[in-house]
Amino acid sequence: MSRKIVHVIGTGTVGVPLISILTERKAQLGIEEVTFQPDLNALSNKALLKGLVSRGAKLCVTEMQADQFTSMGCKVEYLAEEAIDRAGVVIDCSPEGEALNAKQRVYSSYIGAPKCFVAQAREAGFGKDYAYGINDEALEPGKDQFIRVVSCNAQNIASIVKSLAFHEGENLLEWGRFLCLRRASDLSEDKAFIPAPQISIHHDDEYGTYQARDTASLFRTLGFELDLFSSSLKVNTQYLHVVYFDLKLRKPITLPRVITRLENNPLIALTNHTMTNLVFAFARDIGFLGRIFNQAVVVVPSLQVKNDNEVIGFSFSPQDGNSVFSSIAAAVWFYYPHSYREKLQNLNDLIFAEV
Repeated sequence: MSRKIVHVIGTGTVGVPLISILTERKAQLGIEEVTFQPDLNALSNKALLKGLVSRGAKLCVTEMQADQFTSMGCKVEYLAEEAIDRAGVVIDCSPEGEALNAKQRVYSSYIGAPKCFVAQAREAGFGKDYAYGINDEALEPGKDQFIRVVSCNAQNIASIVKSLAFHEGENLLEWGRFLCLRRASDLSEDKAFIPAPQISIHHDDEYGTYQARDTASLFRTLGFELDLFSSSLKVNTQYLHVVYFDLKLRKPITLPRVITRLENNPLIALTNHTMTNLVFAFARDIGFLGRIFNQAVVVVPSLQVKNDNEVIGFSFSPQDGNSVFSSIAAAVWFYYPHSYREKLQNLNDLIFAEV
């Protein structure tokens, strides 16, 4: 295999922390070089680009954009086409819809080559759906060349389902119902904010919104068909997403056992906080790059067991955090399919047991 280079496309809420972690931890992860391609509008934030370069990432732009970036004092290391060609792993964090277009225009020409393309795509169809700690067993070395990291709320839901409804290899889930209360925009975004809560329409007759559909897709790669349904709405805040969950199991369970199963999942953090700002503040003050990279942060006081077999509660989604971690896992898996879990242990300090 050629040099272990990871190329990241996009410098948004996922791309920036992803580039930062990959550059700062590349030696521990077995990565030799990190390159990145920002959007053209990133020129308005020259300081951010220079900050990423100062951490060791190498700037790459298209030939048409090169003069604009150079004139702003940004050193261009490679053209975008060359960067894709050099990298063994390309992680596309571009805005919605662009990854699928890029697959049709560019990435498909590398089918059969020793390369892996990972996308943060809301739309299905880019590749095998993946979330670290959920369906790693479904990844097939030498076969899975296109991987889609599912949304942060889908990863949250999947981690709770796997922890509570799968026990000793047995699927105990009767059904799962979820409500995703999504923050309107990230702190780094200056658009898309809303003045009041906005309800999302159920576009999927079977799953409701895409969060349940993507969660079901993860478990389908493992041979399980789950009865899941989600609803969603945006709320006028820039803090964390919140997921309400209601799982009906086929066997009785007690509240202490619920807590124990959640504690036993190293990618789930527990918290006694019931306000999003307190969890957000913990991430800012204690987390790496101001973030939490767990799959979910479950609110312990919200947990309730009804009729001995129905588990209800709330969980915070670390939004870009779990997507970033799953993207890193996919990249390291491609280079080290038999030892990537060991290499990811070098990122254990990004994960918390308690918030």
